Amino acid sequence: MRIKGLFVILAILILAIMGLLAYIGAHSKLWLFYTIEAVILITIGYLVFFYRKIVKPLHTIGNGMELLREQDFSSRLTRVGEEEADRIVAVFNKMMEQLKEERLRLREQNHFLDLLIEASPMGVLIVSMDGEITQCNPMALRILGISNTEVNGKYLSEIDSPLAAELLTIPRSETRTVRLNDANIYKCTHSSFIDHGFPHPFYLVESLTDEVIKAEKRAYEKVIRMIAHEVNNTTAGITSTLDTVDDALSEVSDTEDIREVMSVCIERCYSMSRFITRFADVVKIPEPHLSPVNLNDLAFTCKRFMEGMCAERNITISLDTAKVPEVYLDHSLFEQVLVNIIKNAAESIESNGEIIIRTASPASIEIIDNGKGISKDTEEKIFTPFFSTKPNGQGIGLIFIREVLTRHNCTFSLRTYSDGLTRFKISFEF
Repeated sequence: MRIKGLFVILAILILAIMGLLAYIGAHSKLWLFYTIEAVILITIGYLVFFYRKIVKPLHTIGNGMELLREQDFSSRLTRVGEEEADRIVAVFNKMMEQLKEERLRLREQNHFLDLLIEASPMGVLIVSMDGEITQCNPMALRILGISNTEVNGKYLSEIDSPLAAELLTIPRSETRTVRLNDANIYKCTHSSFIDHGFPHPFYLVESLTDEVIKAEKRAYEKVIRMIAHEVNNTTAGITSTLDTVDDALSEVSDTEDIREVMSVCIERCYSMSRFITRFADVVKIPEPHLSPVNLNDLAFTCKRFMEGMCAERNITISLDTAKVPEVYLDHSLFEQVLVNIIKNAAESIESNGEIIIRTASPASIEIIDNGKGISKDTEEKIFTPFFSTKPNGQGIGLIFIREVLTRHNCTFSLRTYSDGLTRFKISFEF
């Protein structure tokens, strides 16, 4: 029961007792009656004084407690005319004003933080303490290659993405640079923030792909040009000298063996020049001239072109097409890309296998093979300049593919899945 109600009950009981005494005094001596009446008047005055000093301020404070319980920080208490009570009311109103300003400031900060996270060029993933994803900004969805509906209520370990698997291996409060099988490079940070007294983990993912690729390209362009210049100048001088000596020896008898050796040397010089030229060609990839191309027709052309090579290895190559809209690409460059991918798939199989070229909507093309696959260690290096798993490989085929696909603004990945199939998937952005 509230204090005001208790006070009313107390006032009624006291007045009842005083009324009873007044009744008794009225039937006895007159002076006793007036004395009792005076006590009643004093008691009534004291009750009024008590109500104004104690009960009314407490009632006002009780109303303030209700405002706090309802979190109504915009309302204020009115003064009651008592100095001590009004001091409490003033403190309470000041506290309410501060709470209102603080809540408004926090709302504005949270709104700004939400906008900042949504517009951030870095991927932001906030997870619960047991690993469930609670928030994922658009950049993180794009980097992971998933949609918002695929994230809701899921754990990070349930996301089918190579990057998600890498994030799970990063210890708390550490930063790691990750190179994935789609030639993308990310700087990943695993940290935490305090919420309701508990640390909540989150991940920051920053793309370093463009910066690293540009730095790599500047480095290998400079090296290739320098090597090509020196090798071509040297081989040109050597072949010229050998040709002159060969012409001179042609008129001398019993020099066939020497001339044959010189012929091998000349051919070796030409072979070295062609070898260096292939590296130089990677630097000189022309800018794509885009035109509308039917992806199914392009896939069919590449299939027919590679059928002979696959037949020699007893490899079945098939085409699985879907209704795909036309895409804008450089037909010649993209044809070379698909031929290179199919050639790599055939070399991975070696013999007695299957290659499937599959198109899908939205516009994408996938080359699937059942070769020996790509190991986890190799996945991180396959798009690194001059890296090759082939004994005599030069490591420029995938660099050429990466350059062309990047210039077409395609997203791509090369990965061996749990079913043992290796898939090179290329998706077009509109």
